[in-house]
Amino acid sequence: MNARILSLLVLAGMACATQAADINAGKLKAEQVCVTCHNADGNSTNPQYPVLAGQHDDYLAQVLHDYKTGVRKNAVMADIVKPLSKADISNLAAWFASQQSVLNMKR
Repeated sequence: MNARILSLLVLAGMACATQAADINAGKLKAEQVCVTCHNADGNSTNPQYPVLAGQHDDYLAQVLHDYKTGVRKNAVMADIVKPLSKADISNLAAWFASQQSVLNMKR
């Protein structure tokens, strides 16, 4: 098999393995899991909790993964993210990234 065909097969396999985030599923999960502290749209009104709206999705996914694996320490967040699947994390990250942050709005 030549290198070009092999490269195309590898790329095709990667494309199949990569699942696009479902923003609507992220919204539903945020309404179930995140709303109490961060609000459903990620614009927390309590300075104790960070604003998630408008953050980069890869950053949000990494932070959630780090809480889940214990790399990042917070007892409350560790318990909250424990039951989340990879798809849940991806969907939540996409949802919050798609929201307009109050931090970027002109007052």
